[in-house]
Amino acid sequence: MKLCRVLGNVVASEHHPAYDGHTLLLVQPESPKGDANGKTYLAVDSVQAGTGDRVIVLTEGSGVGQVLKSGRGPIRSVIVGIVDDVTFN
Repeated sequence: MKLCRVLGNVVASEHHPAYDGHTLLLVQPESPKGDANGKTYLAVDSVQAGTGDRVIVLTEGSGVGQVLKSGRGPIRSVIVGIVDDVTFN
């Protein structure tokens, strides 16, 4: 799982049927302190996240299929949680 920030929505008029009914969001991986940490990528939203939200993204293939209840397909990442706070001890 990765900690990311939602940058915005992605709209595609042509896409694989596996994406039907799903919202696509552009996410930026972040360090726990909020610094950008990697390249942006697309993730399917399963928690109604919005632009600016800090989220947890699952990027493991079989886990993605289980969350979306779709089995194997072309979807590689899915947002599974919205982060309220990160605390350092």
